Amino acid sequence: MKYTLMHKNISVADVEIDEDLGVITSIDNISAKEHLPVGVVHQLRHGETVDRYALNHWWAGRSIPASRMGVSDALEALGVSSTKQLITKCLGLSLSDHYWLRPYDSNITWEAVNFFDNDFSDDIGDVLFGVNDKNAGFDFVSPDNTSDGNLQKRWKIIDGKRCLIKGGSYPYRQQPYNEVIASLIAEKLGIAHVHYDMITIADEPFSICEDFVTTHTELVSAYRIMQIRERKNHESEYMHYVNICKELGVDVVPALDGMITLDYIIANEDRHFGNFGLLRDPDKLEWIGAAPVFDSGTSLWYNRSDDQITTANIICKPFRKTHSEQAKLISDISKPDLSALDGIEADISRILSSQKPERTALIAKCVMNRTETLKKR
Repeated sequence: MKYTLMHKNISVADVEIDEDLGVITSIDNISAKEHLPVGVVHQLRHGETVDRYALNHWWAGRSIPASRMGVSDALEALGVSSTKQLITKCLGLSLSDHYWLRPYDSNITWEAVNFFDNDFSDDIGDVLFGVNDKNAGFDFVSPDNTSDGNLQKRWKIIDGKRCLIKGGSYPYRQQPYNEVIASLIAEKLGIAHVHYDMITIADEPFSICEDFVTTHTELVSAYRIMQIRERKNHESEYMHYVNICKELGVDVVPALDGMITLDYIIANEDRHFGNFGLLRDPDKLEWIGAAPVFDSGTSLWYNRSDDQITTANIICKPFRKTHSEQAKLISDISKPDLSALDGIEADISRILSSQKPERTALIAKCVMNRTETLKKR
C-alpha cells in the first residue's frame, strides 16, 4: 500500500509498504530530505543517497520485538501473524517522535491523529497485558503498536498525561523497583532523569513514568545519531558519539558522565545505544541536548540469585565491556557529589521491601561498595 511518510505536517517522501511483511519496498518523490529519519541519508563522494535498507531498519525498530513477553499470545488474540503488521494499523504513530504515515492522496493532518493531543485505544495494551475481554472488533489506534523493548509494557492516559507502564521479568520481577531506585539515585546526584513511581496491577509490580517527549521535542537514539557518518579509524565508539554530537552543536560529555556514573552505581547491564540519545525540535530540526536518563531497570542484579549478587563480573554496555573500564571515560569524577548517596541503603531497603530481607541487604551493600569504589577513582 502507498503512503506518504510525514514528519508532523511535512510531507517527507512517498513510500510503498508490503503490509504482510512490514517492509518498505520503495521510496519515491522525496520532498523534504532534511526531515527524513536521522541516519538514513548517507554521504557519498558525489553527493547524498537515501539508504532504503537503513530506512527499513528504522521502520522495523518501530515494531514490538518478537521477543516481547506474551507477544505470541497477543498476536493470536489480535489475529495477526507479526508485530510488524501492527505498525500501519496506527499509521506508524508513536509517543517518542513525530513521524507517521498518511495514506496516499489523503489530507489528514498531524493535529487530527497524533497521540500527544488525541485519545487512543486501550485495546492493544489490554491484549498485551492479557486482560482483554474481546475476541474481535479491536481498535488498533494505539502507541502500543510502536513500543519497543522486551518487557511487558503499555501506554495509558492518566489525568491527561501520557504514561508508560512497564513490568518485570521472572524470577524476581525486580526491574520496576530498580527504575524507582535509579531515579532516586539520579535525583540525589543531580543527574537529569525520568522520574519513576510504582503501581500494582493484579498483584504484580509495574513501574510508571510520564512521557518525556512532547509535541515540541522528539527522541533520537544514540544509535541513530551514530549512523550520521561512518566511524573514523581513530575513533572509539565513545568518541564517535561524542564527536558527532559536537558536530551537531551538543556537548554531550556532561550527560554521559552522569549516565555512566549512575550505571556504574546500579550495575546496569543493558544501557544500549537505543535507550539514550538526544532531544530534537521536530519543527526547526534544532538539537536541544541530551535526553534525560531513562530505562534503567536491567540493573541491581535483577535476575541473579542471592549467591550471585557481587560487585565482580558484571557485564556492561554500551562503550566498554566492564563497568570499571567504562568508568574511566568519566571526564570529571567530582561531579556529581557521590556523598549525596550517604544513607541510600535505607531507601533501597524501603523500595525493595517486597523482596527477601537478605536479598535487599546484599543489593544495598553492593550499591554502597560500588559508590565507595567510584569515590576513590
